[in-house]
Amino acid sequence: MMQAMAQLEKRSDEELEREQRHRGAAQAILGSRAAERYDAAATREHFRKALAASRPQERMAIRRMADASLALAERRPDDLKAAVEKLGQAAPSKGQLRMLRLLGFVAPGASAPLWKRARGGLSVVLALATLVALGALIAWLIALPFGGVGTAGAIWLGLLVAIVALAVLVMVGRRRQSRAQAQRAAGP
Repeated sequence: MMQAMAQLEKRSDEELEREQRHRGAAQAILGSRAAERYDAAATREHFRKALAASRPQERMAIRRMADASLALAERRPDDLKAAVEKLGQAAPSKGQLRMLRLLGFVAPGASAPLWKRARGGLSVVLALATLVALGALIAWLIALPFGGVGTAGAIWLGLLVAIVALAVLVMVGRRRQSRAQAQRAAGP
């Protein structure tokens, strides 16, 4: 089955949906792709179909893949780490697990209770308000020796400072990410 999965990985989702010969492997690939999109319902459905189409000796491996994929789709970092280790692969790094935990806080899955989803939205609004307030404080302090600035001007300058700071963070993050991908591609 692993050989079939390796052959099918490069196919599009539509081609995998039409696959007849290795239906279990194709559905498992579709399930893992749905997990990468954080779509827990689609992940669960694809792995259900994969289990139904697989032979009995393949089912344990598919169940383990399903556990890992569902943990990712439902944003459960501790379960993801345990499931990936059961698969015999390297566990996600602490930074990756921390980011998944943060994503689960800010944007919980569709099956999460309403209060958790509201908490995520409020936390984003609060974080943005805090960034603008810090930017306004910095702008006010910088303008103080030059005669100061009004409250409205400080808020607009604070918004500008926050936008610039976020843009710099995004650029630095992308550079670090591309550097890490190049190191992984180069090999150990």
